[in-house]
Amino acid sequence: MTRASPLLAACLALGLAASPAPGRAAEAPFEPGLMRLAEVLGSLHFLRNLCGEKGDQWRVEMEKLLESENPDPDRRARFIASFNRGYRSFSGTYTQCAPSATAAIARYMKEGETLSRDIASRYGN
Repeated sequence: MTRASPLLAACLALGLAASPAPGRAAEAPFEPGLMRLAEVLGSLHFLRNLCGEKGDQWRVEMEKLLESENPDPDRRARFIASFNRGYRSFSGTYTQCAPSATAAIARYMKEGETLSRDIASRYGN
């Protein structure tokens, strides 16, 4: 399950290429997708550790996303809030790995991959 690096590589490259200009009032069209990706990473961080994966791979991927986007403080706070919302959405539901948690992992892995690919193909160079 090391698809995270290729999964986010496209998105990280996008962040460097498609970051909105400073002081731009309008939200970039890819912003909702990036926020959703942050939420997916938070969910995976909780679920994968719950189901036996040890480490902080998904938090590290989030840090890479933040690094590539280099957001202003308000936008950074929104990214972090999205990640935390994803984490908390499952931490309040699961105390041990269950078949439904494993199914959620599969869904979120696929969604994260799709988000990364779609954002990169639509808005990347």
